[in-house]
Amino acid sequence: MPNLRHERVRELVKRELGEAIRREFLVDEAGLISVNDVDMAGDLKSAVVFVSIFGNASQQKRGIQLLEDKRARLQGHIAKSVVLKFTPTLKFIVDDSLVRGNRVLQILDELEKNSPGEISKPESGRTQEP
Repeated sequence: MPNLRHERVRELVKRELGEAIRREFLVDEAGLISVNDVDMAGDLKSAVVFVSIFGNASQQKRGIQLLEDKRARLQGHIAKSVVLKFTPTLKFIVDDSLVRGNRVLQILDELEKNSPGEISKPESGRTQEP
């Protein structure tokens, strides 16, 4: 179970990395890169960074390639801004959970529109007894 220090370091790395990516990468070239989460190892020596890249297919490919190419530079930024004994080694993974979540919501909306009857809701003034 992660302790408070581990959680604080994880959030700090996430925030600093997001800020560095915002400054380093052009939206026109690499799409909009968003840091969704950071999973730090227990010893804080490595981190898996979950990113979403919004843009067309070529921007998404270019975005992940740029993240890999500039990994050392981003690690250097983390080393300067977050005081740790060891600078974590970063590994980037494209997180498609937002896309999948939006697809589920879209399917639910379609089901709601196509349903023959509405789901009855209890009246707000009445209380229900078990």
